[in-house]
Amino acid sequence: MKVVILAGGLGTRLSEETAVKPKPMVEIGGKPLLWHIMQMYSAHGLNEFIVLCGYKAEVIKQYFNDFHLLDCDITLDFATGERVIHNAPSVPWRVTMVDTGNDTMTGGRLKKVAELLKDEEMFCMTYGDGLADIDISASIAFHKSHDKLATLTAVIPPPRFGGLSLDGNLVTRFDEKPLNEGGRINGGFFVLSPQVLSYIENDQTSWEQEPLSQLAQAGELMAYVHNGFWQPMDTLRDKMHLESLWNSKNPPWKVW
Repeated sequence: MKVVILAGGLGTRLSEETAVKPKPMVEIGGKPLLWHIMQMYSAHGLNEFIVLCGYKAEVIKQYFNDFHLLDCDITLDFATGERVIHNAPSVPWRVTMVDTGNDTMTGGRLKKVAELLKDEEMFCMTYGDGLADIDISASIAFHKSHDKLATLTAVIPPPRFGGLSLDGNLVTRFDEKPLNEGGRINGGFFVLSPQVLSYIENDQTSWEQEPLSQLAQAGELMAYVHNGFWQPMDTLRDKMHLESLWNSKNPPWKVW
């Protein structure tokens, strides 16, 4: 199963870091947030990634191009041009990076990789700026258990977020504005049928607006309920919180 990661936004609320790099490349514990997210999926046996780049796409491409050079020893023979990499990290990942444009909205970015997803029975999708201890395998099993096009992960957020209305596990209303304090919101870890791409009109379609609302109205959007850890990284304060959790040596999202 393929995992699509949205990694093209500007990250303006974290401008202290994102002036020089895209938000998913901001480091927690010396590793980009994107690396942490991929490790979470890899722990569940999902190792084929499609990274949807936009703002400063070259930073993401350079990181993966140099991936084996960053955490290993290197011998360079300048006389022969030979390069020997020692103790290279071994990860089973296959990573496709697609430059989806600086100004494309989240839905538009997803639509641009329709050809890479058309033959999939289902795929996972998430944002490049959030960490959780979600049981991804269980969310996939839940998606397989119902006959709907989309599953999102419903989490309990800080009160500054919008909300969902649920009837059991069926999403009956999707709203980016707060519905009530203490309600659940879209936590950003999806399992989707490629058919959802038909709900995306063009580059300017935001996945979080018309597509999810229309899926909810059509009775095609289900919620996998997650009661554990979930934390986005929107601000410097969020980054500092995640860094402190990593330094505690028992970060809740570290399932690998």
